[in-house]
Amino acid sequence: MHLEIITPETKLFSGDVEAVKLPGADGSFGVLDNHAPMIASLKKGIVKVTDSKKQVESFEINGGVVEVLNNKVIVLAEKA
Repeated sequence: MHLEIITPETKLFSGDVEAVKLPGADGSFGVLDNHAPMIASLKKGIVKVTDSKKQVESFEINGGVVEVLNNKVIVLAEKA
């Protein structure tokens, strides 16, 4: 699936990933390939991205919103 993490200042990440773990407002949750469509609010925390080579990259955010649709994940975040 394709992931984009965007802040008002810059694009933090754009690329294909295997999994994303997000700090949801009601608790942490993960997104994998073919996830059901959804929109959720995010709280301050760490977004963990796992690529196809099992490399994990982390991004700190101060909250935001995530949209999952058609194997594309867009995170609109406030940079920490």
